[in-house]
Amino acid sequence: MDLPVMPPVSPMLAKPLKTLPEGWLYDLKWDGFRSIVFRDGDEVELGSRNERPLTRYFPELVEAVRAELPRRCVVDGEIVVATADGTRLDFEALQQRIHPADSRVQLLAGRTPALFVAFDLLALGDEDLTGMPFRERRARLEAALGESLRADGRGRVRLSPVTAQEEVAMRWFTDFEGAGLDGLIAKDPEAAYQPGKRVQTKLKHERTADCVVAGYRTHKSDDEAIGSLLLGLFTQDGRLAHVGVTSSFPMARRRELFVELQDLVTDLDGHPWDWARQLEGERTPAKGVGSRWNGGKDLSFVPLRPERVVEVRYDYLEGERFRHTTQFVRWRPDREPASCTYDQLDRPEDHDLADVLAVRR
Repeated sequence: MDLPVMPPVSPMLAKPLKTLPEGWLYDLKWDGFRSIVFRDGDEVELGSRNERPLTRYFPELVEAVRAELPRRCVVDGEIVVATADGTRLDFEALQQRIHPADSRVQLLAGRTPALFVAFDLLALGDEDLTGMPFRERRARLEAALGESLRADGRGRVRLSPVTAQEEVAMRWFTDFEGAGLDGLIAKDPEAAYQPGKRVQTKLKHERTADCVVAGYRTHKSDDEAIGSLLLGLFTQDGRLAHVGVTSSFPMARRRELFVELQDLVTDLDGHPWDWARQLEGERTPAKGVGSRWNGGKDLSFVPLRPERVVEVRYDYLEGERFRHTTQFVRWRPDREPASCTYDQLDRPEDHDLADVLAVRR
């Protein structure tokens, strides 16, 4: 491979803000694996945010890049997987694609094929474009992909929509959440590409929920300090589902919490997650969910009587669980654990992913 921009490249990143900067270009925030694609003829490499290649995990994208991207190019974008019906993004299915067995990789490539959503162009032919303003890189990307994007929308390479109109962007922010999108990215139209720098901004969905605290894990550096609190919500049939964790505490508070929670420590007999006994030391209290990123990591927990309620800030649900680690807001001594149900959550209206991918500038 001999390109004007060579792998590995650390992607340009975004920092969170509460409002969109005026006069910028607004792109969608895709919920997938960030990837910079390098193509030099038949040679293809799928880079990642941590600069480790993802190439072997997505053979169908390697073939798509050869068929649908310019012969020599470097393109920044996101690898995503859609649900079986194609209506929304499926991050859980995407995570399953990272597997050590080649036979499994090949099976999943056919069963849950990925898409590559392009949003920036770093090199084309023999030209390094990273010093060019983003508005020019974007125009070059649209021109380069315009000839190769399939008109029927069935290709594996897609172009992320972008707009200069804030009102349009905010409409996307509201409407497209139902398709599984994560929010918006604002990009300075005059900025050069700056690898690894947080010079863009992101606007993400943010909500609060009252959850039951039903367990904890100790801190990795201190076994008498709280590492994270395990959160639950009651389903309509009265089951306490594990929905995620919260862990945003300073160390002094982690040690205080450890002492405070000892009176609630119990064993798994009669605990809502008593079935986790057989998985103790191996899994979280979510059946069949392990740590694909930290092989061998001990994910066991200390069960607590589900009597305390905490308010947390979250962005959105994926299935029954919060997609990301939640942020602690406050304890809620005024709330009864039984009142912490899924009914309190704000669920966005469904929106077909195909409509998102069909948007043009």
